Amino acid sequence: MRRATCVALWTAATLLITQTPALGDFGARVELGADADAADGTVACMYPMTGRGATYGRDSIHGIQVALDRLAEEPGAPRLRVIIEDSRSKASFAVRMAEDFVQREGAEILCGIVSSGVGRAVSQFARDNETILVGTDHASSRLTLEEGHRHYFRVSSDTWYSHAAGARYLQEMQERTGWRTLAFLGPDYEYGRVAWRDLRTSLEQLGVDYEQAGTYWPRLYEPDYSLYIQALLESPPDILVTGLWGGDFNAFVQQARTTRLFEVMTVANFDAGGNYDTLVSFGALAPQGLILSARHHVNWPDTERNRHFVQAFHDKTGTYPSYAAVGAYTGIIAIARATSQAGTIGDTEAMIDALRGLELPLPTDPPGHTSYIDPETHQIVQAQAIGSPREDDAFPPARVLLGDWRVYEAESLKPSAAVLQRRRGPTADASP
Repeated sequence: MRRATCVALWTAATLLITQTPALGDFGARVELGADADAADGTVACMYPMTGRGATYGRDSIHGIQVALDRLAEEPGAPRLRVIIEDSRSKASFAVRMAEDFVQREGAEILCGIVSSGVGRAVSQFARDNETILVGTDHASSRLTLEEGHRHYFRVSSDTWYSHAAGARYLQEMQERTGWRTLAFLGPDYEYGRVAWRDLRTSLEQLGVDYEQAGTYWPRLYEPDYSLYIQALLESPPDILVTGLWGGDFNAFVQQARTTRLFEVMTVANFDAGGNYDTLVSFGALAPQGLILSARHHVNWPDTERNRHFVQAFHDKTGTYPSYAAVGAYTGIIAIARATSQAGTIGDTEAMIDALRGLELPLPTDPPGHTSYIDPETHQIVQAQAIGSPREDDAFPPARVLLGDWRVYEAESLKPSAAVLQRRRGPTADASP
């Protein structure tokens, strides 16, 4: 690995935001970490910086900076140059961006992406061009199951893990309450459709007996959920599971809480509903009966590692992190650890070998578990915690946080051999 001629080039990691596009007509550009001449490698990331997904892009940038700050304190850690551009949540645009990152910037690793549809498109580019893509936020399980390949890795929980945990929660809840009917409301694109499939499969595996009371498919970034709310109230299920995320879920909750919806059904969101920005949007009191989780929680697990991450993020930004921040943080830490093992970020095969099975002690890990990248699926394996909102002002401006946790061990959530075989097909290889 190349060594910096001046330590300050690394320890004084810079944030460069320009309004003059550097890679074609791509809008604002962010550069973090080492200067190009001093870096051991270039990582190029794509995140939304406009629209409803902009919060996730902003938090991802700060999460990356927290990771770089940590690496700067570790003697011998690789010095990474990180470039970030606005994906605009558009697949074709992101693919063009990925091409420019690789061809013009010489990026050895691609990372990021919030939208699962965009993630699929860039993953196909990575496969065809034999470039590693580390997914930090998009969650469709299709990317590691049906479409998994050697060059794709994901470092945040996907729709399979979150809904496998959700199915166990619903099974336990049915034993207590006897609920019978379930409806699903999810965004009408890759993420929502796969989330519903993963939930159904998990419920089937557990032998949960229920009646399907309807499926509802608003478009991504839908501004008005009134027709869906009306339809649900006309034929209310016992349980409504929703795959809405970010601003979409926040908008749905705010519109639904002006009606009787939360009085006549239990609403669950097992993947994104417990995100910090959603908890803030509830104000002083959350709607009754919510069951929520997210890929990271500011107050769980109550470990030194999680407290340190949350505080480091707050010290840098004055706010608390969404789960997108932890995904981006994890992506950079994973790339750095793999680079150290491989010896150089430019040896793609050595990097693949290092990433497969890589153990990553993370803020999301409860005592007794260390996250790792499954060598068979290239999906990170993490425990999942599901809770309900309660009054708690420990992390303002949020006035409610999740509590009453039910925690599901990581190994119990992994897709079975039968699921892998069914999803990948009879002629698929055992691993990407």
